Amino acid sequence: MALQTISESLYVGLCLEVGTSELVAIRRDVVDIKELLRNKVTGTCDNVHFMLSGSRREGFRFLDSDLDFMFWPTNHPVLWDLSQAQFYNTHRDKLILCDSSESPPGFTLLWLPLEEASRHVLSACVRMNEALYISSAKYRQGKMTGSDEVHGPCSSGRDGSVEYDRAHCFVSEFWPPSASSWIDRCHSWPPPSVVNDIIKSGCHFVAIGHKLGNNTYNEWRISFSQAEQNLVYVMNHTQFLTYGLLKLFVKEFNERLSEEEKLLCSYHIKTAVLWAIQQNAIHAWCPQNLLAGLWVCFKLLLKWVYEGVCPNFFIPENNMFLNKVYGEAQNHLFTQLYSLYEKGIAFLLHIPSISSCIMNVLCNPRLSVCTDERTLLSEVLFDLELFDEIFMQSVPPVNLHRCMEYLHTIEQFITLPLKQYQIIMLQKHTATILQCSAFIWHDMYTTTSGSNKQMYIADKLSCYMLKLAAKFGYVSDLLYIAMYFYKTLRHREALSVIEMTKVKLAQPGLMCMRHVDPERYTEAVGGRSCSTKMRHIIAHNIELRNNICYIDELTLEQQSSSLNENHALYIPPFILLHMLEFLCCRHVDPRRAQTALDDIQVLIHHDQGVLVPVELRDISWEILGICQQMTGNQQAAMFSYDQSLRQIPLNKIHTATRHRIQDLL
Repeated sequence: MALQTISESLYVGLCLEVGTSELVAIRRDVVDIKELLRNKVTGTCDNVHFMLSGSRREGFRFLDSDLDFMFWPTNHPVLWDLSQAQFYNTHRDKLILCDSSESPPGFTLLWLPLEEASRHVLSACVRMNEALYISSAKYRQGKMTGSDEVHGPCSSGRDGSVEYDRAHCFVSEFWPPSASSWIDRCHSWPPPSVVNDIIKSGCHFVAIGHKLGNNTYNEWRISFSQAEQNLVYVMNHTQFLTYGLLKLFVKEFNERLSEEEKLLCSYHIKTAVLWAIQQNAIHAWCPQNLLAGLWVCFKLLLKWVYEGVCPNFFIPENNMFLNKVYGEAQNHLFTQLYSLYEKGIAFLLHIPSISSCIMNVLCNPRLSVCTDERTLLSEVLFDLELFDEIFMQSVPPVNLHRCMEYLHTIEQFITLPLKQYQIIMLQKHTATILQCSAFIWHDMYTTTSGSNKQMYIADKLSCYMLKLAAKFGYVSDLLYIAMYFYKTLRHREALSVIEMTKVKLAQPGLMCMRHVDPERYTEAVGGRSCSTKMRHIIAHNIELRNNICYIDELTLEQQSSSLNENHALYIPPFILLHMLEFLCCRHVDPRRAQTALDDIQVLIHHDQGVLVPVELRDISWEILGICQQMTGNQQAAMFSYDQSLRQIPLNKIHTATRHRIQDLL
């Protein structure tokens, strides 16, 4: 009974740490609709599709999780044999054929039977046995940009505070013959409908060869990322939390080791969980059996390390421990894991993030645990997660044509049977795209010297789009209207919008980023629709995309951010609000301008990471310095610029900051 209680307590703790089933489902729904939208547009415009993979796609939101992306061309399909060519238009599609005859299980060579391909594919080719093959090493190197580094089959880098891995790959719409045995194993799990979906989705090929193969630099690894995503989606929540718990274990287990000693990774954990579920290792995966499921997976992992064999879930002949877990390193890893095994379930006490859940039960043996997820998250906490997730999933329209493509696609999507949170996501996307379109549209006519009538029409249209966006988006989206009015020298209108925004941002129940008064929020919008909440009481950081000019005074910062491979500046709404008020008033109402400047200074000096998040203090100090420099207070401006350089460089504006310091000197 005590073990069941510990399992239930751990289940509750993991729901709070990893997410409830509803929250995980929402994360997936939001990512799915964004991906569907983006691929519909980029497939039309660029012949490229992308997919978010890894833990974030599966529904985890660990603080240190990086973003894993896969990109592939839609006009270079991969075939397993030439008979599959009948399904393609060879005038449009440049076919690639697999040659697995000399490759280890799970790997293949890719060759061009007609020696026709796009320029970037041909540039990565090598000639072998009088045929043209695509070299994985050359292809991967050709996709590296800026300061990216090679990380397995990926190029790895940072965008702001987020680390990413980008795998440029190819796709086959056909299931690999070498994975046919997997289909025969699917008697009880996953369900037949999921098996069919997985087979129809085919597989990918990522740019890395087998280290012990004959063609290490030319081979490609068969990737089942999309299939694995489907399998994780079909897990019940106890299975998903077991997977999450083991990921936490491996992460904290590896933290004590050097890079050379880190032999276990999340992929090994996922493989163990998938095998355990398919083999019906326990009778029922439910909250009361969470520890039992965990123990089965841990013992399976221990067995694999002992044998030096980790069988790939789809191609068991592919031993994922080969050339990694063997010899002395294997013995050392087994010894470490076996010492934990001897401790029994108590080894979980060595995982700080979950040990408190277990100690809570051990110290309160009569404790009764409620595993009803509806009681775990309040409406406020749920909304915090939801709107943060929506903000993180913005789409990148780069020009007016792309913006129009997005709007047209969203119009088509609205007729589909969407889930409510997907509709909210499309609502926010629409607002973002309208904002981008308004500024791009305005710049098109001011830079091309259009006629007065054309500029008048463009201005009217831009204003209309921004006001429409404000009806769809967050409260803070009103600041885009204020920026536009300032940009077009209508300072009085800008100040009117600023005053309106001030009133809305002063609401006692406002949810700004992750800051909210739960009681007042519930009083204001408790029980109302997410759409209503978003439009009336949600504020978030302002995103200024670096390919669009919003405020001339921040052009230098946008250029610096862009040069350092960021796609946007992120500014706290209250900082931007006071900056715009200062800019609009500095020539007509110096006293009000000084008050706005004082407000920025007070916010930066006294805010405790609430309205000015710590990671956005670089741009906040920068804005303070810009305003101080405009008033002629060079000493104060120098101090602010110096402080900007000392902050977390999320916006990557340090080049601009040093330039401004040089100007002062």
